[in-house]
Amino acid sequence: MKITQGLVEQHIHGAFGIDFMNCSVEDIHQAASLLAQNGVTAFFPTIMTDDINLIKERISIVKAAKEKQKKEMAQIIGVHLEGPFINPKKAGIHDNKYILPLDVNIYKKIEDDIIKIITIAPELDNSGSFIEYLASKDIKISLGHSEAVNLNGINQVTHLYNAMGSFHHRNKSTVVEALCSDEVFIEIIADSKHVNDNVLKITFKQKPTDKILLISDALPMAHSNKDSMIFAGKKIYNKEGNLISNDGTLAGSSMLLCDIVKNLTDKKIMTFENAIKCSSLNLYNYHNISNKLKVYWNEFNKIIKIDFI
Repeated sequence: MKITQGLVEQHIHGAFGIDFMNCSVEDIHQAASLLAQNGVTAFFPTIMTDDINLIKERISIVKAAKEKQKKEMAQIIGVHLEGPFINPKKAGIHDNKYILPLDVNIYKKIEDDIIKIITIAPELDNSGSFIEYLASKDIKISLGHSEAVNLNGINQVTHLYNAMGSFHHRNKSTVVEALCSDEVFIEIIADSKHVNDNVLKITFKQKPTDKILLISDALPMAHSNKDSMIFAGKKIYNKEGNLISNDGTLAGSSMLLCDIVKNLTDKKIMTFENAIKCSSLNLYNYHNISNKLKVYWNEFNKIIKIDFI
């Protein structure tokens, strides 16, 4: 048996049939309770590209849920805003019609102190004022859904390899710059579906371990009995664990972080200790989260008990 700190989900759109873009405070509390049963003790509900008024409403609901949490739930640390300030060329599952320019005045329409991470396409911030403003608010700035090759002012990269400028052996690219930077953190979805296992191995050899943030990018279908759902305005199907739209676009994951830790350790892609470091300790340090929760693991991958102390 191993005892560790709890896992931190910093990029999660929902789970257990609950969609953070279409739910109540009570739904969020239910998800928080079920996440705790799966070893997650802190999380960032992730709000994605949509109508700006709906985004504002979603943020207010997450904030209300945070204010009314009970201690036995996974604790809401803040909102991860993934869009709408992204590159339409790398939208992925995001709806292009709701993508907005990187404009501080537009951002102020939804601004809230519960926003802790924002995924943006920095190449579209022509003046640099948008990044400068976010930094002044102590928000973690994440490069994602982007073709940027300049990482100045960037704290992290959203789901490395997915929805960004890909590796090229002659040219600069988003992926290459992220891998070569020892300062910038990388999110990575290590479910063996979003990123090939051998690419995961290469990544974990290249990138300093303390700069790797394992994420699930879980969709509402994760840990549910639903074979399909409407997500981001599109019908998403679960095909052998791959959550894809009608046009074949791979959306988020059907796994939670506990499943990803198990996947990595079972396949010997990562040691258990490093998988926990990248899904727990790194995130506690990165976000300066005070942790008083312990997770008990059996056979290195199955969570059997959580202590709230």
